[in-house]
Amino acid sequence: MSGCCGHDAKFDGVSGDYKRRLWVVIALNATMFAVEMTAGHYAKSQALQADALDFLGDALTYGISLAVIGASTRARTNAALAKGASLLLMGLWVFGSTIYRVFYVGVPEAEIMGVVGFLALLTNLASVLLLVRYKDGDANVRSVWLCSRNDAIGNVAVMFAALGVWGTATGWPDLIVASIMASLFLSSAFQIARQALAERRDTGNRHHDRSLMS
Repeated sequence: MSGCCGHDAKFDGVSGDYKRRLWVVIALNATMFAVEMTAGHYAKSQALQADALDFLGDALTYGISLAVIGASTRARTNAALAKGASLLLMGLWVFGSTIYRVFYVGVPEAEIMGVVGFLALLTNLASVLLLVRYKDGDANVRSVWLCSRNDAIGNVAVMFAALGVWGTATGWPDLIVASIMASLFLSSAFQIARQALAERRDTGNRHHDRSLMS
């Protein structure tokens, strides 16, 4: 969002409407974590469990986003960096567990993967629609959008994995999709961290310029 008088001020989350939407998204993510983790365990699907972990991470980090709305730039960028770090850890965990599964490949239940993946996709599309008008905010707000977008992409990927598992009768499509999702986590972690550090530098430069002028 562009501010007036030519200033490029980004939306920082200070809006009752945004907060209400975020609460709804948190509830959706927490519910789908429980559903998808349980289904992933029974279906023996690494991709489903990776997506469930993403739902949990989102629910927790969205709570952090709510907590720092209206706080200082430093507090908001610290929150964004923490979310970037959590995405990094999730990506590394999924990569590691996927490599482990390469040496112990079972065939997941394609039907469960498909049904639960579709339910998760509907949940995340609802989240994306709720948040899309705020996608160009500051690092803290943008991290919420990126997480929701990643989830929707991940759900589509899980459904493709289910189709691949059904068609090949092997677990390899599941493992490949889990690896792709891990890459998406890592990419988003670096995007969030880069924007947060840039915002912190810009704030520091403005404070420095004002001190020189005073």
